[in-house]
Amino acid sequence: MKTSILKTTKLKHMKRDTPEKVSACGIKVPKIRSPSKIMALSRLGSSFPSRLSFMRILIRRLIQERPKLKILSKDLDQLGHGAMVLSLSLANKPYSLIGYTQPLKPGERTDRVIATKWDASFCLFNGVPNEKQIRTLEKQVTTQESGRFDANVLTLSRANKSVRLFNHALERLASGQQPYPDKLLETGYLMRTTAVYGNGKFGIADRSIISNQPGLEEPFQVEMLTVFLIREFTFLLLEHCAKQLGGEKAANLDSDLKRFLGIGNSTGLGMAPFLINHPCLLHSWVMAKEIALARSLSLKTITDEQKRHFFKLMKRAKKHVLEWEVEDRIQMDRITKIREELVILEDKIKVSNLTTPFPLQYLFDQTEDLSNETQELIVSILIELIPEQVDALAPCLANPNEPKLIPEMSLLTLKNILDTEYEWVSKIIFKKGKSDSLFWYTSQEKLEPRLGNRYEEPGSELEMPFNITKYVNKLDQALIKYDKPEETVAEFLLNHANLRHIVRRVQNTRKYPYSEIRDNLVDENSRPIDLLRFKLAFFGASKFDPKSDRWTRITLFQGAPISSDISTTAQKSKTSLDDWMFATLPS
Repeated sequence: MKTSILKTTKLKHMKRDTPEKVSACGIKVPKIRSPSKIMALSRLGSSFPSRLSFMRILIRRLIQERPKLKILSKDLDQLGHGAMVLSLSLANKPYSLIGYTQPLKPGERTDRVIATKWDASFCLFNGVPNEKQIRTLEKQVTTQESGRFDANVLTLSRANKSVRLFNHALERLASGQQPYPDKLLETGYLMRTTAVYGNGKFGIADRSIISNQPGLEEPFQVEMLTVFLIREFTFLLLEHCAKQLGGEKAANLDSDLKRFLGIGNSTGLGMAPFLINHPCLLHSWVMAKEIALARSLSLKTITDEQKRHFFKLMKRAKKHVLEWEVEDRIQMDRITKIREELVILEDKIKVSNLTTPFPLQYLFDQTEDLSNETQELIVSILIELIPEQVDALAPCLANPNEPKLIPEMSLLTLKNILDTEYEWVSKIIFKKGKSDSLFWYTSQEKLEPRLGNRYEEPGSELEMPFNITKYVNKLDQALIKYDKPEETVAEFLLNHANLRHIVRRVQNTRKYPYSEIRDNLVDENSRPIDLLRFKLAFFGASKFDPKSDRWTRITLFQGAPISSDISTTAQKSKTSLDDWMFATLPS
């Protein structure tokens, strides 16, 4: 486990709910927002990316090291079908994206996980592949789940074109002109991934191998590097096709437009169980973000530069939200609310307000009666104002621990944890057929998580153990009936072995209070998309575009520097390159 030598930050005059404690990576932390306020699904589902998002961490590392993107090979025909290999180094270690493109009929193009053909298929290769490896991998990578892989393959991915935007941009570039900005705004990406697999799936490299690779130590860096290189791949593919179509008059895509374009992604239920299955890691993510917020609110004064940066980010956020349009009625209503509330907030906050003691605390207090989404957007802005104090928290996002049973704990202590950390369960009104209607299971066909209705569909006997509220109630009733508070957990479990898993989970919350999502995950009104949004926001995703309450489209790396920005030192400073939150359409 990584530790930090960061000094304790002492906060004064702060409205915080939890006492001072030690975080998962050894940092003594000040009072921060309580789990009861932060860990509800509605709050998690209002998350925005921040400086602690995994994409931001990758980009900062690239900016620091300034590696140059290399095109190791390009074997594409006139229509852009074939293979291309790109390479980029982290910590002086090369990693290569091998991409294969193929013809795809309109009826074969789908975002669903059951698809077997895609416009492009990718793998991230550990090192530099030779020609034989490139050709051997082609048959495997283009079939994805059906392929056979070894530990040289770090990730697998596939993507489809955003056909209308890709073709529009192709026609414009081929004629020597740039695509129309409003067309870019409608989509925001040339290609959309439908999966980025890592961590040993289908025989590729396990997490234990990846975490020891130079430059990939932080969580999800190998996946983020894959997507960053896919983004560069799409630009090169588009420009290749434009040259083939337009010849000498063809133009390259403008750099400002490239920066605005990200990579799309379609994500469904497959991502949701991760947060429930990794409670210690969930705690570390939330704790790090809450520490970052607390540190910003603790500032007694801020500099003129921080004031300017705040108003600059507010202005950019307003434009970003104005450019965010979705078809989903619930999300569009929320976006409209953010737009209205940002105007109200901007009217309240003047430069003079930021000269009072603890100005960022004052600013944050003004959001108290606003929506969760507006509050969390402002959290991201406040975190952005103290980069040095926030960036040093990145190692704390890793947490290899898993819940462990503490057999020597007294039942009195266990009951106290239940009564404090799980008090929220007592507030749920349970109705059969309503509050227990859903069950989570793993699809045998695709080995992907799914949701079923236990009263309408078979298979509930195979459900994943996500009915936390039910297990908590069973444990609570068993403890009351057992009525031997002086005994230990070990003695209790001799006669209640079926409760071992929930005892272990409850015990874990004493050390990791942000490890539990404080909502009923099997209620008929539960919205799994809230789980998706929280995790995707921590990746760095933006422009959430729900297609139901179970899957969403997003944009990755929108606004981020492109490879040519990173490899050149003359054009932009490191600070300006890292200032890309809330992407907006360039003029």
